[in-house]
Amino acid sequence: MTDTSKIQDIKFMGDDFLLNSEYAKILYHGYAEKLPIIDYHCHINPKEIYDNIRFENITKVWLGGDHYKWRLLRANGVEEKYVTGNGSDHDKFIKFAETLERCIGNPVHQWSHLELKKYFGFKGSLNSETAEEVWNLCNEKLQKEPEKMSARGIIEQSNVDVVCTTDDPVDSLEWHEKIAQDATMKTRVYPAWRPDKAVNIELDGFKEYIGKLEKVSGIKIDSLEELFKALDKRLEHFKEHGCSVADHGLTDLPERCDFTLQDADAVLKKALSGAKVSDHEANIYKLAVTDYLAGKYTEMNWVLQFHYGCKRNNNRKMFAAIGPDTGYDAILGSDNGARLAELLDMLASNDRLPKTILYSLNPNDNAVIETIMGCFQDSSARSKIQHGSAWWFNDNRDGMEAHLKSLANEGVLGNFVGMLTDSRSFLSYTRHEYFRRILCNLIGNFVQNGEYEWNEKILGRIVSDISYNNAKEYFGF
Repeated sequence: MTDTSKIQDIKFMGDDFLLNSEYAKILYHGYAEKLPIIDYHCHINPKEIYDNIRFENITKVWLGGDHYKWRLLRANGVEEKYVTGNGSDHDKFIKFAETLERCIGNPVHQWSHLELKKYFGFKGSLNSETAEEVWNLCNEKLQKEPEKMSARGIIEQSNVDVVCTTDDPVDSLEWHEKIAQDATMKTRVYPAWRPDKAVNIELDGFKEYIGKLEKVSGIKIDSLEELFKALDKRLEHFKEHGCSVADHGLTDLPERCDFTLQDADAVLKKALSGAKVSDHEANIYKLAVTDYLAGKYTEMNWVLQFHYGCKRNNNRKMFAAIGPDTGYDAILGSDNGARLAELLDMLASNDRLPKTILYSLNPNDNAVIETIMGCFQDSSARSKIQHGSAWWFNDNRDGMEAHLKSLANEGVLGNFVGMLTDSRSFLSYTRHEYFRRILCNLIGNFVQNGEYEWNEKILGRIVSDISYNNAKEYFGF
């Protein structure tokens, strides 16, 4: 073994992790580190929050539902029974530890150790040599401190101010209602409207979904007009439960074309008859519904989010075996730039463009989004159109830095609404820490390079705004 005794300050994931200048350290530790979290987009189950679920072991809270980790396990040649199958929780954890030691440079390696350090007090490295030690340490913590390590306990110790879950228009929102009535719940939990199943008319199950929408709305949906009435009723239901955020998930953005509401009505009726609609017909319908809903969001002062550029369920054999959201999605390489410009112009021309956050899974779209959204800013809000945080496959250091630099180059970085978790795990709040460290390091580098003067008051305010204040103002929380 090489003697490393003369190498100074070798620290793994230390207090100054990712902070490479004194400026960055001052900004992170003095301003960003202790700010609350606004998690305005996640996939946590509100019922689990209300029930304040406890976790039997570290695998249950850490590996269940986490397709980031599942992809790495498969890439390391691990059998599926230790990923999503019937392997024991102990063996699944050991397989993950063996995999993690080989994931040098992967953000999951860094996220995992931030989580182990924050929630379990483990400051070492999880690998094949320490796996049993960490398994025992984490499980002991879960058993000895059940309140602190419950769903609500984790949220509270993470200093989370607001959580916005992801909810379908047909959802009852009963768990949100119960949470709101629970005086012991410190964090505000709101639904976010996700109308994908009502918008994506070309997908299997659309007709059956409309049947569910009929049932919860009490409206017979046999025309576009009646569909809009049903959606209006559900929008009001969501508004009554504190919702102020909509999120549309699309493979590709719809392509602007000439259409009438009668055209879209005919497409809807065709789909409800059980016939398959063409790509062009689906596009007309999506434009009509998107335009209508965006107008409603504008009226209600809601924030609209567009997530696009994901090619989902690429492995059909595994999709048939274990379903969606299991690690078989990928970046779509198609160009949505022209579609984005035309879509925003269509909405703006009809005075139906609300505050909007744009997320493309393709990192090549960064500058495209920056320049297009600059065409639609106005005085109604600071940076009314936002480029959402580096998403999914891009929420790593390189992806976050590329996103932040692109936004700084073409827009007003100080107005950015910051990070979200986009996660199903209660332990994922350290992603905000990861983001804040990267943000402070980038700004510190600007100062160190002489690109911005060292004014702690101004820079501290910029960091605080991006980390927390901007989201609070933008969403109205």
